[in-house]
Amino acid sequence: MIITYSVRGFGYPLFAYAFLVWITYRSPQHKLGTAVGWFWFVFVAGMYVFGAYYSSIAIKVLEYIGTLWTALIWVIIGALLAIVANKDIFVKNESHSHKNKWQQLLEGFTIVAYEPRVVVACLVRVINSIATYAFPLFLPVYLSEKGITTTTWLNIWGTIFTSNVIFNLIFGWIGDKLGWRTTIRWFGGVGCALFTIGLYFVPQWFGGNVILIAIIGILWGICLAGFVPINALTPSLVGDSHKGAAMSLLNLGVGLCVFIGPGLVGLLHDTIGTRGLMWLIAAIYLSSAFLVQLLKTPEERNIITKDPYAEG
Repeated sequence: MIITYSVRGFGYPLFAYAFLVWITYRSPQHKLGTAVGWFWFVFVAGMYVFGAYYSSIAIKVLEYIGTLWTALIWVIIGALLAIVANKDIFVKNESHSHKNKWQQLLEGFTIVAYEPRVVVACLVRVINSIATYAFPLFLPVYLSEKGITTTTWLNIWGTIFTSNVIFNLIFGWIGDKLGWRTTIRWFGGVGCALFTIGLYFVPQWFGGNVILIAIIGILWGICLAGFVPINALTPSLVGDSHKGAAMSLLNLGVGLCVFIGPGLVGLLHDTIGTRGLMWLIAAIYLSSAFLVQLLKTPEERNIITKDPYAEG
């Protein structure tokens, strides 16, 4: 089972993020934020909300192995939607040789040399999810000291991501209206920094007040969705022929945060404690507000070149 589940783990990001790359190629530039917002709305709803609730019910009825077998049903449904229901037509470019295809694949790594802004975008994407994988390792212990049980924490955590699912869609639209960098900077970077600090101090000041802690957590989850436009901004940093390479590097950031978040907790929790970690994570979020200012599209850079006094 370990081998086959590992194969499944290898295949799922190929399937899921291929959709994201497809969206970036097919969506109009002025609606790209909304389009990727829909992607993350469905992705998070399935992964963190529906998946969790479905498993909690199915395990009681079918037990663990039976529940794993039912995953095949969802895989088949997804395959039918992708292959049969999806009517998009992909025109094969006969001029692309095998050598060119390998060169395109390598662009996922070589793009860092000629467009370093994509590396910055990757870093912002890591920051986006760093707390998602760090908080569950130490926050439940901290909250238990304030009278919040593990069951209550799990309900709060589920509620946080329910709000996040909804606002993934909303912030995609907001990003198209207010500007992608503005949305990421103020809602994602500054907002997450403020409510990360709040998640530490509210239990300090009000003890095990579940409602207040849940409100701060929900606001953090909402602001976390403020990073959604990074998925529209990143492919816009490069030309059409390099969008796939840019998205591959961005998706690397998705994977890196799975290691970096727990790594921070493992390395620093015993040294700086919960308070120090919360301040550090808040500072990391705040740094993304400055980093995102470096992510100007070619069109914006051309305007600045023509008019050095123009605001970026």
